[in-house]
Amino acid sequence: MTDPADFYRGRRVMVTGGMGFIGSNLARRLVELGAKVIVVDSLIPEYGGNHFNLDGIEDRLTLNVADIRQQSTMNYLVQGRDVIFNLAGQVSHIDSIRDPQTDLDINCRAQLVLLEACRHNNPATKVVYAGTRQVYGRPDSLPVSERQLVRPTDVNGINKVAGEYYHLVYNDVYGVRACSLRLTNIYGPRQLIRHNRQGFIGWFIRLAVEDREIEIYGDGTQVRDFVYVDDTVDAFLRAGASDACNGMTLNVGGAQPIAHRDLTALLVQVAGSGRVRLVPWPAEKKAIDIGSFYSDSSLIASVLGWTPKVTLEDGLRRTVAFYRQHLARYIDGPGGGPIAP
Repeated sequence: MTDPADFYRGRRVMVTGGMGFIGSNLARRLVELGAKVIVVDSLIPEYGGNHFNLDGIEDRLTLNVADIRQQSTMNYLVQGRDVIFNLAGQVSHIDSIRDPQTDLDINCRAQLVLLEACRHNNPATKVVYAGTRQVYGRPDSLPVSERQLVRPTDVNGINKVAGEYYHLVYNDVYGVRACSLRLTNIYGPRQLIRHNRQGFIGWFIRLAVEDREIEIYGDGTQVRDFVYVDDTVDAFLRAGASDACNGMTLNVGGAQPIAHRDLTALLVQVAGSGRVRLVPWPAEKKAIDIGSFYSDSSLIASVLGWTPKVTLEDGLRRTVAFYRQHLARYIDGPGGGPIAP
């Protein structure tokens, strides 16, 4: 197994969506490993890009504010990159229902723009795509492995499937080495918490830090798995450094699934603030809900040697401490400020 600490030293690496949650944590780790990093981000206000996410390392990387939908821009930026971590995308399921055309544009057409840029300008690069467990839809059985059929329940899931398949086709047909990591519920420092449309875990953490009420839909028995962002970064680094996963989709899931009510009880205990209330399901959210879900990550363990290391309790503790110190950096600015749940 290739050691990322050795592999990335001196490598020319690009991170799209690199000022967002996972992208910025990945960029920070790459800088620590001695990579030559370029971060590309459109800084669309509602999508999570935040200048503070790169605080302290701005002079150790190159930042390019650009939209990956621009073909001429991407043709230039991909040149000479040894590895491209492709995390740019629209990840809100709610926003995808409200504005399906934009979701299509960002999660499908933009992916083709990047891959075409690689095919014609840097076919030797390696591309690691940020996929999502949402592509599976409602699981047939638990835990969910990569063998389950893909049946997304919302527009975002459909477009993310297409974006993923483009990468696999370019791997198989055009020789642009690519793979997709199907991420579950990722949490940790630098996550977007200004609104509640990009997953519930970040929003729950904000409410706990602000000593507010956390609303759980239904009876709270639905189960999910969670992955701390540092473990997620490790999965990306391993995938980028190895050709063993080329053309593959790999689940990146948590070690221990947990019910929503137990998750929130643990969060309130760790934070020492916040409270929990059960509320009925809103009709529009119930329509796209997939029920309980947790991933089988045995394939990535066997192919890349990846397993999550950070426990949920420790991860929540680190995350709460980060937002207690830097909360104003994540709730102020365009679209920021308190938002009612």
